[in-house]
Amino acid sequence: MTRPDYKLFDRSTTAIIYGLQSAAIQRMLDFDHLCQRETPSIAAVINPTGRPGYHRAFFGSGEIMIPIYTSLPEATAHHPDADVMVNFASFRSAYESTMEAMGQPSIHTIAVIAEGVPERKSRVMAATAAERNICIIGPATVGGLAAGAFKIGNTGGTAENIVASKLYRPGSVGYVGKSGGLTNETFNILARNTDGAYEGFAIGGDAYPGSRLLDHLLRYEANPDIKMLVCLGELGGSEEYAIVKALQTGKLTKPLVMWVTGTCAKVFPTNVQFGHAGAKASSQLETADAKNAALRAAGAIVPNSFDDFGEKIKETFEQLVTRGVITPVAEPTTLALPMDYATAVKEGRIRRVCGFVSSISDDRGEELTYNKLPLCEVINRDLGIGGVIGLLWFQRELPVYARRFIELAIMIVADHGPAVSAAHNAIVAARAGKDLISSLVSGILTVGPRFGGAIDDAARTFKQAYDRGLTPQQFVDEMKEKRVLIPGIGHRVKSVQNPDIRVTLLKEFVQANFEATALLDFALEVEKITTSKRNNLILNVDGCIGICFVDMLYSIGFNAEEIQEVVDLGYLNGIFVLGRSIGVMGHILDQKRMKEPLYRHPWDDILYL
Repeated sequence: MTRPDYKLFDRSTTAIIYGLQSAAIQRMLDFDHLCQRETPSIAAVINPTGRPGYHRAFFGSGEIMIPIYTSLPEATAHHPDADVMVNFASFRSAYESTMEAMGQPSIHTIAVIAEGVPERKSRVMAATAAERNICIIGPATVGGLAAGAFKIGNTGGTAENIVASKLYRPGSVGYVGKSGGLTNETFNILARNTDGAYEGFAIGGDAYPGSRLLDHLLRYEANPDIKMLVCLGELGGSEEYAIVKALQTGKLTKPLVMWVTGTCAKVFPTNVQFGHAGAKASSQLETADAKNAALRAAGAIVPNSFDDFGEKIKETFEQLVTRGVITPVAEPTTLALPMDYATAVKEGRIRRVCGFVSSISDDRGEELTYNKLPLCEVINRDLGIGGVIGLLWFQRELPVYARRFIELAIMIVADHGPAVSAAHNAIVAARAGKDLISSLVSGILTVGPRFGGAIDDAARTFKQAYDRGLTPQQFVDEMKEKRVLIPGIGHRVKSVQNPDIRVTLLKEFVQANFEATALLDFALEVEKITTSKRNNLILNVDGCIGICFVDMLYSIGFNAEEIQEVVDLGYLNGIFVLGRSIGVMGHILDQKRMKEPLYRHPWDDILYL
């Protein structure tokens, strides 16, 4: 369901956090838990100076992993439903990162936390946001929140203050101010004198904020769930006069309790700038007293001082309850926030960091899941070994042809006879009396660049040549000039006249089932050149598997970066190890069935004189 324009956030809102701010991230997730959200409000983290990976955090009593990206376009591409960016960039880069965010079609709200953003840049940000119908909160803001739904960063303070201010569920009051500290204080005032806040925002104390006090009051005016308005202005600037005009013209009709802080400025002999950049009156019109008088004349409920602020709020709220405009919110059953390990041990509630985490499987529920897919569904849908590899290795469900190709590759590499290194070493270990696992490991450890590693090397080398736009002849010439053998090319026994049936089977399957075979076509052109020099310089089985695997990934829809990661991390050699383990295990069991004497080294037959 589409969110109405007057609502920035709801219980399904998710955000991208710009900057790895662990404490703020955890506070947002703790707020989610207290609000009993079904899913976390943070979709991703951007760490522009770090490396991609995962950030570990708590969601309730469980640990979750939030993906970390190094760029905003990458994050928004992977998380198109995240429409909020919380920008923790410093004042040096807040402008650039905010402007970049406004260029992303999925981002609708941006909170700029940094203080000290130059005024000229703040004005450009505000103008661009208005042009693109994007809401900017800040700069120099602590953020804001929709009670019971979503909060920005450290808004509302600690979990204890969230509970004390009843921000875990929506009330009837819409609040906006400039100061982050006073915003947290006002949440507490509202909890003690009304049924609490529905929304509350601190727009920041800069002279040119991205959104104005009036912008948020107009949203509250349009929201039928908000029954009364509360606002805190401050001396300096003329923004409060826009609220005066809105009251006079009937754009604001709901009761508004408002106070402009800074009335004490008049006791100083000269003009004083208070904590915020814009908190300095340059004329009588910009003083707090003048603004309070104008607001009172326009119909706002203005206390005599900040000390009376809570009393006026309470009085207004009770009048609305008496008139039946407000039905006070019933208190829901609240959740307790899990404690950390040292404290929780005493009370039987434990939350501690795991030794390691897994993003591919989970056995904590009623049924084991492979990449969130229940095991029963994996079995009932007959996804097979190829399907399980897709879920656990690539973290996605592969199409049927990809699953069949993986299984074909495993079958083909399972056994190349007892003389290959893995089988030979495993046989030696087995005949020497080693147990099954030790024998298997001794064989698999020989898999590397010379034995089996050609799958990875062939995929990497051919892909690099193809990506660089080399012709097959240029590729061959370049490898020759480097005096490097082409991985995946050449066989001791097989040749053009005596083809390798395994390669034939792979090529026929791939050409019949894959949507694109660009890399295989490139490799076959290379083979024509190499076999013209010597007829056994054919595309061998290792090379064919690696090259076709890359074509498979392109056919599935992997992008270039994802494919490069697959090649770099050794996924392809994993296919070789998995298949070869099957054959090696067979050789081990075969040897253990034999009753011959243990293996003797050939040197044992030499007579030394």
